[in-house]
Amino acid sequence: MNDPARDKAIMEKNKSQSVKVDNFSSTIGLAANPGFQSTLSIASKGLPQDDKPYNPFEHRNVQHPNTTLGSILHLLKSCLGSGILAMPAAFKNSGLVAGVIGTILAGFVCTHTVHILVKTSQQICVEAKRPSLSFAETCGAAFMYGPKRLRSWSGAIQKFVDYSLSVTYLSVLCVYVVFIGSSLKEALDVYMPGYQLSIQAYCALSLVPLVVVCQIRNLKYLVPFSAIANALIFLVFAITLYYMFFDLPPVSDRVMVANVSTWPLFLSTVIFAMEGIGVVMPVENEMANPRRFLGCPGVLNTSMFIVITLYGVFGFFGYVQFGDDVKGSVTLNLPQDEIIAQSAKLIMAFVIYLTYALQFYVPMEIITRMLATRKSNSYENLIQITIRTCLVTLTVAIGAAFPNLELVIGLVGAIFFSTLGLFIPVAVQTIYLWEKDFGRFNYILWKNIIIAIIAIIALVSGAYVSIDGILEDFGRHTVINIVDENSTVT
Repeated sequence: MNDPARDKAIMEKNKSQSVKVDNFSSTIGLAANPGFQSTLSIASKGLPQDDKPYNPFEHRNVQHPNTTLGSILHLLKSCLGSGILAMPAAFKNSGLVAGVIGTILAGFVCTHTVHILVKTSQQICVEAKRPSLSFAETCGAAFMYGPKRLRSWSGAIQKFVDYSLSVTYLSVLCVYVVFIGSSLKEALDVYMPGYQLSIQAYCALSLVPLVVVCQIRNLKYLVPFSAIANALIFLVFAITLYYMFFDLPPVSDRVMVANVSTWPLFLSTVIFAMEGIGVVMPVENEMANPRRFLGCPGVLNTSMFIVITLYGVFGFFGYVQFGDDVKGSVTLNLPQDEIIAQSAKLIMAFVIYLTYALQFYVPMEIITRMLATRKSNSYENLIQITIRTCLVTLTVAIGAAFPNLELVIGLVGAIFFSTLGLFIPVAVQTIYLWEKDFGRFNYILWKNIIIAIIAIIALVSGAYVSIDGILEDFGRHTVINIVDENSTVT
């Protein structure tokens, strides 16, 4: 008679002495077996793995993802701002033929550098197993996953780019202050001939309203401002286009190719107008289908094609209409004796006022992150109010000190946007790929070197011409003031 207990014991003994075939069914099971654990990666042996490559897009948890069309509209909104109104002044510094060619080439380079940044970010996300990275995080991670001797620089580079973004946005706010002051002066001087104020005075008068609106700390309360600004700016565009195409003079009356000495101002103005490098990564990170951001046609290519076309149209016909008298914003050239034209200037000043608060949120968000590292939260409200008031006052003071809108736009574009928008993306890709693959004949490396040289030329030449013009303008105003004072004394 069989003993069930004895039979079970014999089976358990035989099982323990046998080798289980399932343990070798895959490399994962083999690596999981304690007897085969090693510091050597199974993948390095060329054995197949069940693990699929990390796909960052599958790990993104976006509460309210943007559609492809919504992403295109976001990019258009970030690029089609006050910069497009400066394009006629840019064409004045290049000429019609050189302006068209230059706008297309600059647009191609700006689009390509954005493509470089996004592609590098996506590649790093796969290697780092991160769902998404911001602009600054991408720059820092490129050093972390680049050459070993540069990896210790990762944290410093990320902070540098963060601070650079803050300074860039603050410099744009200085341009906005000049924009507001210039628009108010053009609109109000006609109706107050006996009380004409300087642009500096109008800049100063904008201080209190700007300080008040910049005390708003929650982004959701700024969303209505964005909606109002978007609706109004299209109204301004419509009015401007009407006057731009009304009774156009012959194209032959305008310069086809301007003096080379003014080309740097053209290039820096176009870069200022087109570059939306600060919003690119947030738009891509918030997409429901981020694979559609790059590629053909793709979100990026579609958006930039529209942007380049509109910028070319505004620049070309704005210069044809107003010639060498065109100002830093073409709205300032609209007739002063027509209510609709004057209303467009006031509306544009209000749009820039609302946009100022939205742009101010970016540097303050970075500063707020820095404040969060403090051990104590005492006087938090007072510190916030003080910092916001001081930063707004600083931008108003700088704007009032240098009220030539065309030259200020050129300076900001040359120094900040040529660095952040052109130089940093190619530098980040070059460092990340340094020990990897630059393609056949190292074409990526040579292409990036050429773009870096273009960025440096734009920075140096644009900054030189802009600063020289600002100093000349400042000296001319000083001489005029001295003459006026002497005339008064006499």
